[in-house]
Amino acid sequence: MTTPTPEHPALTAVRKSGTGKVKVAVSDIDGVLRGKYLHVDKFMSAAEPAPGGGFGFCDVVFGWDAADQTYDNTTLTGWQHGFPDALARIDLDTHRNVPWDGDVPFFLGEFVQADGSPSTICPRQTLKRVLARAEKMGFAALCGVEFEWFNFAETPQSWAAKQGVGPEPITPGMFGYSLLRMNHRREYMNALMDEMPRFGIPIEGLHTETGPGVYEVAIAFGEALEQADRAILFKTGAKEIGARFGIMPSFMAKWSAQYPGCSGHIHQSLKEGPDGKTNLFHDADSPRRMSPLFESYVAGQVACLMEFAPMFWPTINSYKRLVDGFWAPVKPTWGIDNRTASFRVLAGSPKATRLETRCPGADMNPYIAMAAVLAAGLDGIEKGLKLTAPPVTGTNVGAEDIARAPRTLIETTRIFRQSQIARDWLGDDFVDHFASTREWEWRQWLDGVTDWEMKRYFEII
Repeated sequence: MTTPTPEHPALTAVRKSGTGKVKVAVSDIDGVLRGKYLHVDKFMSAAEPAPGGGFGFCDVVFGWDAADQTYDNTTLTGWQHGFPDALARIDLDTHRNVPWDGDVPFFLGEFVQADGSPSTICPRQTLKRVLARAEKMGFAALCGVEFEWFNFAETPQSWAAKQGVGPEPITPGMFGYSLLRMNHRREYMNALMDEMPRFGIPIEGLHTETGPGVYEVAIAFGEALEQADRAILFKTGAKEIGARFGIMPSFMAKWSAQYPGCSGHIHQSLKEGPDGKTNLFHDADSPRRMSPLFESYVAGQVACLMEFAPMFWPTINSYKRLVDGFWAPVKPTWGIDNRTASFRVLAGSPKATRLETRCPGADMNPYIAMAAVLAAGLDGIEKGLKLTAPPVTGTNVGAEDIARAPRTLIETTRIFRQSQIARDWLGDDFVDHFASTREWEWRQWLDGVTDWEMKRYFEII
């Protein structure tokens, strides 16, 4: 007589909840969560373990852009395939309830191919491939994410009526760390602090940043995949919570030339395997308190910054943030606790030693950006790279002869498409597909007529 396999605790919780529906979601290429409600019976069927289980989800989620315009230059999905259903599998370990939606059960999914193997272009599966390779190297990655984002007194209707011009920030002025400005919309800020942890997103800190209506959040450190889940859910959750208060959060990289842009910093450290406790980046005997492994990890990111650039600068707007003197680092530099460097080494206690990669913007897809920074660092370890340049000091002192990052998406995409390092870590399918989507994004920009052009040329030319 065989012993029955115990039911996953998440399924038991759904059964006990008495709910009639479950919310599920997957990430598209741009980091927008696409989802639906499933009847609880359908969910239970979809949640069956492999090789059964899963549910059909139109593969157009990888075949259209953020505005639902279908790509005409991709090969793995597109009209030439008829946009069939792809198989999405539910990750039961992502179970949480949505506090602002009647505590409905919620799960994230990811895509698999017809033979049950992981999808080669699914963002969550791409990060998992990098983490699997890290595991073979004997490492497990821990990450933390910080987002800056602006908040506006807008609704979808008011914003549509303005035709994309002149959003109204919820507060005026440049007040970073302002208790006064926090108090102005305290119901919204308290909802973020109180409801996000109940949604499985622990928050270490939340405060106003420099700029009108801008906040910054630090999401608690955790295992890399869980952290990427938290990050993408935070962005969606902030938008859903904000709508309750007549607030529209925006995570675009740069909404106004007058103000600093919005970052999506990624903190990282490595431990020895999934059960390890030791922070492999710390070395108390080193003058910098950096282990040789940590130095190789940082050297990998310095060397590979441009190889992976569109993965953390994914939009046309991303490059408007890369302006000298506006906090965003623009060169592949590293420094010791220096916020002007792209790679900020925090070499403190054994517990706290980590790397803060400051390049990504808040417009990143967390799965894709995290895959990029981890792959770059791990590549440095595999190759035993050394930090040949000293750390920058002050305002990038020591970086005078280092070339700055390209200023356009098409430039970084061309480098990415040709990158053998990216293909080695991410696979040809992902590199070709993601590069094609970024080339499409660039073409949409070339075809667009902006308010800047109208103001500059309409009357005088």
